[in-house]
Amino acid sequence: MTDIIIYHNPECGTSRNTLAMIRNAGIEPHVVEYLKTPPARALLVQLIDRAGMTPRALLREKDTPYAELSLNDTSLSDDALVDAMMARPILINRPLVISPLGVKLCRPSEAVLDLLPSDQLGAFAKEDGEQVVDASGQRVV
Repeated sequence: MTDIIIYHNPECGTSRNTLAMIRNAGIEPHVVEYLKTPPARALLVQLIDRAGMTPRALLREKDTPYAELSLNDTSLSDDALVDAMMARPILINRPLVISPLGVKLCRPSEAVLDLLPSDQLGAFAKEDGEQVVDASGQRVV
């Protein structure tokens, strides 16, 4: 299982933790810094669908122009929300991970473990010290 893609923001702790857990499984993913290289609209729509989400569920509110663009308006269509994410990729929540096991918004970061082989190479703790995988490579959360 080496075909893993992560839509990553290196400034985001959750995204960094998710990337580190993928690597802790012995996998070097294809890393897409989505703020520099956002997905095409059709791909974004496909990923939202494959993740079983709605565009609203993928919208990031914190540290984005969400409020100033009035994206909390529930009358906005899915197309309008996708248009907003395409115009301002910072509105795409992260990290979004694609693996042969599925597509998932990995918030919290340990959600990525559902998309990886069951065993990790060793212990893993998040940047904040929270233990996620024990010394035997088994999930503890």
